[in-house]
Amino acid sequence: MTPTSAFPPALPASRLSPRRLAVAARSRAFDLYLALWTGLFGLAIPIFALLGSPRPAIRAATRVWVRGAFLGLRAIVGLGHVERGRENVPAGPCLVVANHQSTWETFAALVLFPDVAIVAKQELLQIPVFGWYLRRSGMIVIDRASGGKALREMIEQSRATLAEGRSVLIFPEGTRRAPSDPIVFKRGAELLYKALGVPALPMAVDSGLYWRSRSPRRAGTIRVTYAAPIAPGLSASAFAETAEAALEAARRA
Repeated sequence: MTPTSAFPPALPASRLSPRRLAVAARSRAFDLYLALWTGLFGLAIPIFALLGSPRPAIRAATRVWVRGAFLGLRAIVGLGHVERGRENVPAGPCLVVANHQSTWETFAALVLFPDVAIVAKQELLQIPVFGWYLRRSGMIVIDRASGGKALREMIEQSRATLAEGRSVLIFPEGTRRAPSDPIVFKRGAELLYKALGVPALPMAVDSGLYWRSRSPRRAGTIRVTYAAPIAPGLSASAFAETAEAALEAARRA
């Protein structure tokens, strides 16, 4: 239930110090654990299919998968996380805007915000097991190549999601960025904020310090920081400027 790109390539042992070799070994051991854990949920697919693929049950199963993955991540790699500013999370459905540094926050969002709908790209549906659960769990899947149509579909699906009492999460940068890169929004998040008329919650992560696509995962504590929510009603440009500044401040605090 995870993109293969989340598994970093192995480095030649001759290039690794004993400490780095141990880090790489723990990371690879976690990859194996995650593959086996994910395989168990692949076995559950026929059962869910016979039951008619009920979305609440599939989302609940996905949360169990994430919690199990994070238990393994902490036990094998020594990587955990801590939340700061949880009191800033609105009581009702909202638009969560998060910076994007690794695969970690995509997984984490499913347990940090139960029943959240993540705006995801259509290509993820092709991934075995992960794609099956993604398609049937009520996520907001868009084809980014379709331009304006994708934006319209994103807004329509997001409105339907909020009507169900669920929050929507988007990664406004559009792709993963290095921890040192400035946070710059793409156009979709601004349009979504204007169209939905709900508070926007900036969520900053520093996961890229420990989980990078081409490096072994390292021990440490990922910080998840929730900034003060942004009330609806700002212009698109004012929202983007406010949210970018809030995320920059939160991730550096």
